[in-house]
Amino acid sequence: MTNQKGGVGKTTTAVNLCASLAEAGQRTLLVDMDPQGNAATGAGINPRVLDLSMYQVLLGAADLQDCIQSTEIENFAVAPARLEMSGAEIELVSVFSRELRLRHALQPLIDDYDYIFIDCPPSLGLLTVNALSAATEILVPVQCEYYALEGLGQLLHNVDMVREGLNPALVISAIVMVMYDARTRLAAEVVRDVRRHFGDRVCRVVIPRSVRLSEAPSVGQPVTVYAPSSRGTVAYRELAREIHERGDPHHGVVDHSAGAQADGADDAHDTDERYDVVEGAST
Repeated sequence: MTNQKGGVGKTTTAVNLCASLAEAGQRTLLVDMDPQGNAATGAGINPRVLDLSMYQVLLGAADLQDCIQSTEIENFAVAPARLEMSGAEIELVSVFSRELRLRHALQPLIDDYDYIFIDCPPSLGLLTVNALSAATEILVPVQCEYYALEGLGQLLHNVDMVREGLNPALVISAIVMVMYDARTRLAAEVVRDVRRHFGDRVCRVVIPRSVRLSEAPSVGQPVTVYAPSSRGTVAYRELAREIHERGDPHHGVVDHSAGAQADGADDAHDTDERYDVVEGAST
């Protein structure tokens, strides 16, 4: 899960996509590689009270298995990060195979999970390179704003370099349009532009801008727990279904939203009054 632009919904997408997949019975691990540690706190884990984090794992002082924390959602676990991770890039400079530390740490656990997501920091430094070296696929959240394509060219260039030098199997498999505001013509134009550039790699489901999505991290819960019938929850569950079907077209994710209606009272202040999950346009 990467995009070097900050504030584009990487962590929100990581937490809520993982929660949605876990609720559908998929064993899901979220590895937090961002020193801000927001993926952990968004899933209800306080990294500051823990003895171990991804910092110790990257430096070889702990096994990844010992760092993993369960969440209140069955099948959803998190490997948390803390602010000390920001020093890891400097400490790893002289370490042998420093770009592959995360890959080696994940290897013993690959078969324990159906999905492993890595939440990257908003930069292209050593922490992100470790994530790209360990991953097989990249999911890029793109905000439905004017500068949506800004930096994507540089991201593609860096992915090519990692593919050539460290990870030949790496591909950009999905681009997710997030923070869609159905009231604006600009949002629809941005979605069309990104689809025109990247084709089928752009997910069918578009994530709306939503008050409930913004509020959920403040209480340490995924939006699927905080507001189960909100539009944000419905959108991320649909996205989970699409991501799962892309990887395994013969098996669908359990339909969480069958018969469920978006709670109009809970979302009375959402900017996304109604939207089409196929195109993200207001209906």
